[in-house]
Amino acid sequence: MDRAMRLAAGSVIVALAVLGLKAVAWWLTGSVALLADALESVVNVAAALAALAAVSFSAAPPDANHPYGHAKAEYFSAVLEGALIIVAALLILREAWGALSAPHMPDMPGLGLGVSIVATAANAGWGLMLRREGRRLRSPALLADARHLFADVVTSVGVVVGVAAVAATGILWLDPLLAALTAVNILFSGWQLLRESVGGLMDEAVEPALLNRIRALMSQEAQGALEMHDLRTRHAGRTTFVEFHMVVPGDMTVSHAHEICDRIEAALKAELGAAIITIHVEPEVKAKHHGVLVL
Repeated sequence: MDRAMRLAAGSVIVALAVLGLKAVAWWLTGSVALLADALESVVNVAAALAALAAVSFSAAPPDANHPYGHAKAEYFSAVLEGALIIVAALLILREAWGALSAPHMPDMPGLGLGVSIVATAANAGWGLMLRREGRRLRSPALLADARHLFADVVTSVGVVVGVAAVAATGILWLDPLLAALTAVNILFSGWQLLRESVGGLMDEAVEPALLNRIRALMSQEAQGALEMHDLRTRHAGRTTFVEFHMVVPGDMTVSHAHEICDRIEAALKAELGAAIITIHVEPEVKAKHHGVLVL
């Protein structure tokens, strides 16, 4: 089991533990805000299971039907997580709306809030680890799971503040109001995640900073070539695809052109990690006099 799969499996365990803690917090207090927080954790469990399935499937090697591998499966998990975040927000809004018509004072708020704080701390710590490792492994599924957890942390903090404020002031409508406000916040988070994940499925180019770095490496390592044009890039899970045309002098040998390609590929793979580089070599009559010029 590789690192990404171990982290995804750990997410399922953490999500179940946090769900249990939040259910206890709601049972102790009867707070609608804590009930809403627990409902979001049910979604967290489903999202963690989806992430585990996606990471497991994406780790499968290329085969005859999937010659470029299975890495895009992680984007489907990320899209699902974005949708589940939105569903959780809508569930919270529904519970908050119902509680506004009949608010009540939470029971045992101190004990319930203590349990909720422990669950929130666990989510925050695991989310930080997932974000760090997801970036290092370039795993959309792990990054989506991390964002989901951070949305849950924001919700939980708002809920804790709301329940504490109700207990301290006796203003009962603060409980459902703050639950509704945190739901609006995670709606925004879910929308952002959906947009980014769909972008990966639609083969969006890599981010501008990375694209500039790719262009700089191509220019530095292509001594002997004349120019490079028609550069195309995309991410597929943990793999970055780079494709371009390289113009060389018409009298250059195949062996020399191949050496230039090898240098460029080695530099790009050292920068990108998992990468598939495709270079189409062309004679100088095909030059377009734009694109990436050789330093």
